[in-house]
Amino acid sequence: MTDTQPPREGAAGTAQMVDPRMLESLVCPVSQSVLSYDAAAQELVSKVARLAFPIRNGIPVMLVSEARTLE
Repeated sequence: MTDTQPPREGAAGTAQMVDPRMLESLVCPVSQSVLSYDAAAQELVSKVARLAFPIRNGIPVMLVSEARTLE
């Protein structure tokens, strides 16, 4: 990967890189809406569906069963 951004720290303290080009192509699997990237929480957030999808080891987990419901 030729990304110049420094690695992000994950919840377990391991460095994670997220490719911004990949994030641009992903949409919410429920609402098909645009996702926001929350770097601090390592999540992709769908405001329309009120779900937050985790990013684990730099890979978005786009399963509804793994998503956190937003309050």
